[in-house]
This record gives sequence, structure tokens and C-alpha cells, in this order.
Amino acid sequence: MKVILQFVYCLLLVFVAGAQKNDQLENDLDAKRVRLPNGWHLSPAGSSLPLGDLPLNLALSRSQKWLAVTNNGQSVQSIQLINARKQVIADNIVIPKSWYGLKFSADEKFLYASGGNDNRIMKYAIIKDKLVLQDSIQLGKPWPVKISPAGIEIDDAAGLLYVVTKEDNSLYIVNLASKAILQKLPLRKEAYACLLSPDKSELYISLWGGDKVLVLDTKERKITAEIPVGDNPNELLLTKKGTYLYVANANDNSVSVIDIQQRKVLEVLNAALYPAAPEGTTSNGLALSTNEKTLYVANADNNCLAVFDVSEPGSTRSKGFIPVGWYPTNIKVIGKKLWVTNGKGFSSFANPNGPSPLRPRGSVVRHKGDSTETKEVEYIGGLMKGTLSIIQEPNDAALAIYSGAVYKNTPYSKEGELSAQGEKGNPIPMKVGDPSPIKHVFYIIKENRTYDQVLSDMPGGNGDTSLLLFGKYVTPNQHKLAGEFVLLDNFYADGEVSADGHNWSTSAHATDFLEKDWPTSYGGRGGSYPGEGKRAAANPKKGFIWDYCQRAGVTFRTYGEFADDGKANIPVLEGHLCPYYTDYNLAVRDTTRFYQWRREFDSLVAAGALPQFNSMRFGNNHTEGLRTGRPTPFAHVADNDWAVGLFVEHLSKSPVWKESAVFIVEDDAQNGPDHVDAHRTIAFVASPYVKRNYVDHTMYSTSSMLRTMELILGLPPMSQYDAAAIPMWRSFTATPDYTAYQSVPANVNLNDKNTANNATARLSNTLDFTKEDRIPDLLFSQIIWKAVKGEESIMPAPRRSSFVKTVKGEEDEEEEEREREEAQKKQKRK
Repeated sequence: MKVILQFVYCLLLVFVAGAQKNDQLENDLDAKRVRLPNGWHLSPAGSSLPLGDLPLNLALSRSQKWLAVTNNGQSVQSIQLINARKQVIADNIVIPKSWYGLKFSADEKFLYASGGNDNRIMKYAIIKDKLVLQDSIQLGKPWPVKISPAGIEIDDAAGLLYVVTKEDNSLYIVNLASKAILQKLPLRKEAYACLLSPDKSELYISLWGGDKVLVLDTKERKITAEIPVGDNPNELLLTKKGTYLYVANANDNSVSVIDIQQRKVLEVLNAALYPAAPEGTTSNGLALSTNEKTLYVANADNNCLAVFDVSEPGSTRSKGFIPVGWYPTNIKVIGKKLWVTNGKGFSSFANPNGPSPLRPRGSVVRHKGDSTETKEVEYIGGLMKGTLSIIQEPNDAALAIYSGAVYKNTPYSKEGELSAQGEKGNPIPMKVGDPSPIKHVFYIIKENRTYDQVLSDMPGGNGDTSLLLFGKYVTPNQHKLAGEFVLLDNFYADGEVSADGHNWSTSAHATDFLEKDWPTSYGGRGGSYPGEGKRAAANPKKGFIWDYCQRAGVTFRTYGEFADDGKANIPVLEGHLCPYYTDYNLAVRDTTRFYQWRREFDSLVAAGALPQFNSMRFGNNHTEGLRTGRPTPFAHVADNDWAVGLFVEHLSKSPVWKESAVFIVEDDAQNGPDHVDAHRTIAFVASPYVKRNYVDHTMYSTSSMLRTMELILGLPPMSQYDAAAIPMWRSFTATPDYTAYQSVPANVNLNDKNTANNATARLSNTLDFTKEDRIPDLLFSQIIWKAVKGEESIMPAPRRSSFVKTVKGEEDEEEEEREREEAQKKQKRK
């Protein structure tokens, strides 16, 4: 009996200790929890090491002693060597151009890395725990020659290097000894990764832009099979025996499990938090546990790992989720530990030292006598430094806690797709398909301003006037709109730059192709502009808002948005654009664009053929800096402002005003100065059903605006982001006020030209303004700052916020209560 009691006592001790440990784990996660500018949360598990700007790939050496990371962001690109046994960073080297491809040699003496648009593979020797550049293998001349090596693989025994590319869509087979290209095979679509079978007889290639996995016979050197998988397939993972191949499909939120022998997909694993979720999970990293019974999937846009029991192929079951950092991109397993690269780290923050004005991205140069010292610029686009999470493989109890944290961090829910927050009788419906008194939506997309740059002088708003550039005198109409209708002082752009910003503004998402591709071109490392429908691989699987309109029978038309030179950038807009409306061209005034729109609008109204959804581009608030002989920044912004005012005035005096609403947003905030966050931007709403003289402090985003328009038009959400976003119902009222808006003429002479002859003007004269964002956006923000504030003034550092602590109003408390209730419902369902 005594023995039994002792045994029971020991069991109780174990149980209590386990419960205390689980409570501690839950408390630790809560303590780490931060809110992101898009309204989602992070509570990363485990410990971490600091990485560089946008880590994309994580390579593991054969002995598992070494890990290597390639950081492929917009600012400084680098490769880090990590001693996995000691959990320390052994070396960190800057590489001029790089992208994804990374592989250790079998003997661990060398590390091969993609040289990006330099179109070469770098060969580093590992000497005394350091990376030493020993050689490079040139695939062709550097950019503008289009090659861009992506994934790489090595057959050490045969002395062969395999390289797949994302610009000339090819496979290169290279002799490692002679560096000669033995063969180049066309792949037809952009490739991401390649992986050899255990016996090296086959090479598997993921076609990022082709929704397929290709199988190459390495002896015959020809493609022998094409296996259809999901959209944007990227990472590949083989079992040790090579029996099964796992393929991450970013735009399908899934993983395809391929039976290699049968050459077919055995099963598809849904990695999202809910079944049939729209895109926005973005599965892009894979790893198997040591015993190969557990599969881990990095979900970039859900900021978590999905965990599957794969012990019975064909009968896989979900086990749960693990919270990690912002935008996880890759996973490796060493023993019982998970190593996860988080592309955007754990939060955002301000750069403490601030950039040196007018220096190009990448380095600040200081002269010391005859010597030159180089220091990294803390550019805003590269401030979200990546991290490497190190997480102990969880047991079932810990995984349950982790899963709860992931659901708690995620505002998206399946129920929220067809129903949304709101109030009874509000013109913004709470259910998709419910009627609204608003029948015509006008959506104006502008360029690149933060809230503090324009509206920080607005009474009642949260502004810092020391950052004001284009205040009430320059933008009287935008100030009047914010004053007469609703002031939005807590609105954030989801996009970082125009390349992803216009996609975010029209699809509530940026695909993994777009997120991983734009930093290269924006960093001045070659590459083309991938956004605005210019590249099919960057487009969302189900299209943009116009595609959703078409499927729902909602009429639509576009004016300059996703339409260049009178031609549609995407098929859905063919026949649905104004052929004489001028696209992005700073030589044409926005007021001219207004008159172009008015001409067609009046004819459509007269014919009773006005579309329900109308998208428009007014982009001259981008400005041309101090470019000699061109309009001053004040003239450009004033022109843009007057065009907005004329637009709202004409619409408000038209017969359709009584059932119309105007939504105005910036595609991105140019990462300019703002005392809250560099994503915070200006946004406006106007309609008879918009409240008058109201300040709405609710935290909104680009996706919130899209969600609001979708609900009006009866459209379902396009991604998990707009499905999760708070609609802007608080800015609307059920009691209409049909009073027309009266525009305010520009206070600034629109013919004013730049005449200064200083360093900023000379720099402006060297820049390319033919397309948005061909100029480094921090550099351009510096130019605008100096143009307004004076040549000797220094622009404050842009700020990133994680919103750990906020001033809670009644609405914040209501939202937190809703989050708690939703988390409880999810736990019960589990």
C-alpha cells in the first residue's frame, strides 16, 4: 500500500510540474505578444538569433554542424554562417547581389550561394569558422541580361552543379571543376528550387510560375515528367529514401505530397488555420522531424508553423500550429530543435541612428583624411531585420498551447468571411450580399504620403506637426474633406512600396513571388517591376477586385489603374478601361486626368451606364523632387489635391451622388517620416452616408477599405487579410446628408518650376521619374524633405511600430473583448 501511495504521489508531482510548465509557457507567449500595423499579432515561441534583411533560405550541412542563411532584402544583402551546435553566428559577410540559392558541399568545405542578378554562383570556403570567397561560376553577363539564379543543387560525386533560374526560366548544368556550362534546358516558367533524389538519378524542380514539379533524368539530361501541383510551388522536401516529395504551394495554402514512383500527387495538405480559407497563409518552407513522422510547414502570412503527422502516407492528419515570427520563410530540424527563419523578425521599429541624407541605399560613406569608411544605412525597407527562431519540438500539451496562441494571434476566421463587424441599419452591410443604399463605388489610389506629412495639422487628429510637409495651404481639399466628412488618423498602408502596394490595394494581398521579388529591383540590384499585373507569377490566383466584380456580375471600369498606354495590364480589364485616360506620367497633371474622367463619366451617366465599381489613379503627389525645370513638389501636390477636390465636387453635384461613395487611399506611404509608424498614411471617405465633422480613431488598413467596398458591392473577401479586417462602418451613418462638396482652388501656382541649383536639385536631375518607385524611396523621401524644409535640414528617421502598448479607447476595449470571445470559441471547437 505504501508503495502504491508513493507511486500516486510521484504521479501527482509530475502532473503538477507539467501543469506549472504549461502555465509558464502560456505566460511566456502572452508576455511576448505584440500587435503589428496590419492588426495581426505575434507571440514567437522559443529563443532566437538575429539575422539580416529578409532571410529566404536556410541551408544545413551534412554533419548538422553548420547552418547558412541568405538574406535577400532590399537594403544590405548578406550570408550568415551559424554554428548550430553552439547556437552562435560564426560569420556574417555582405554580398553585393544574392537570392535564395544556398548549398553546402558534402565535405562541408564549401558553401555555394546564388549571386542574384550578377548571374553567378559564389563559392565560399569555410576556413576557421569564416566564409572566404574563393571563386565564382558565371552563368552569363550581369543584369540587364536576364538569368537570375534561384535554387541550386550539387552532385559532389559527379562534380556537377544544377542551377534553376527565375528570369530566363532555365536549368543550367555546370561542371564544378572547369566551371563550364554543360547544358542549358528551357523550363518555360519561373523556377524556385531544385532537389536531387538520394541516388542522384533524378532532379526535381519547382516551377514557381508554372504550378508544376518537373522531373529531370540526370543521365539523359531531359525532362521526363511534369506533375501538376498547387499555385506558386516553391520549397521542395524529400524523404530520406526518396519515396515521397513534399511541395509547398504558396497561393493555395497547401502542401502537395507526391508519390515519386507513381508520379502523382498522393494527397494535398491544407496548411491554413481553417478549411477552404482564401489565399493568405502562404506556405513556403518545409521540414521533417528526425524520425520523418512529423512535417513542419512555414506559413509566411499566418506567422506560424503548421504541424502534420505524416507517419502514414496518404492518411496524414493535422496536429496543430506553432507561433513564430513575422513572415517565416524556411525551416530546418536538428535533433529535437526547430530552426525557423522569420523574414521580417519579431516586430518593426525605428532606425536609431537615422540615415545619412542623399546617400544611395546600402552604405553611408564618410571620409577620414585619405581613407574612406563605409557604414550600413539603416534604410526603412531593411529595418524589419529577420530572426532565427530556435524551438524545442513540442509535446502534445505544449503544441495545444502553441495552437491556441496562433489562433489568438490571427484575426481571420472562417465565419468572418461572409459576416463582418458593424451595426444594424448602417449602410455598410454586415453580411456579404445584404443590400446597401450605396450603388456606385469610386476608388482613387494616390502615391506615397504619410499621415504626418499631410494631415498632422488637422485638429482632433494624432499628428506631429514637426513632420508636416504639405499642410492645409498646399492641400486645402484633402483637409476640407477630412474636416467636413471623416478624419482617419489611424489608417495604415498594407504595402511597403508601389510594387506590392498597388497589389495590396486591389487584392488585399501580395503573393510570395511579389514579396520575395520586389526587394531585388528596389535595392538597385537589377530586375523588373513585378507589380500592377506586369508579371503573371506575381498575380493572385483568383485575380484582383475587378475579377471578383466580374464573377459577381458587378459592373466595373478603371482609369489608369492596372492600365498603361490605353491598354489593360490584366485580361479582366480589357474593354473595361477609359482609352484616353493618362496613366502614371508626371508630365500630365492630375487635374487633366480629372477632366478626362469627367468627360467619360458624364456620358456614362447620361446613358444610364455608369459602372458600380470605378477605380482611378491620381499619382502626381509622388512629385519629381527638385528636378530642374519641372513642377515644384508643392505644385505637384497642389495639383493632385485640386484634382481630388474637383472629383468629389463634380460627383457630389451629379445625379448619382445620392447613392455613391468615394474611397481614397495611398498605395503605400513611401516609408516617410511619421511619429506613429511609417505605414500610417492618409485616407479619405466621402458620401451622403459618410458622417460629417467626425474623427474616427479606429485602426484601419488598406484591407479595411477593400473590405468595406466589398461589402457594399456584395463581394466576398479576396484574402485572409480583408476577411479579417475591420470594415469602416464607424465612419458611415444611416442618415444621409446630400449636401454637395465645394472644391477649393489651389493656393499654389501649378506652373511653379524648380529653379534651385544645389546638391538636391543636381541629384534629382539624375533620377528616373518615368515610373513610380524607380528611385529609392528613402532617398526620394529625403529629397522631398529637403525641398520643403531646406537644403541643410535632416529628415527624421522613419518609424516602425509593433503597437505593444496602445492608448485604449472604448472601441479598443470592444475589439479586445471580441478577440477574447473568438479565441474561446476556437478553443471549444478544437
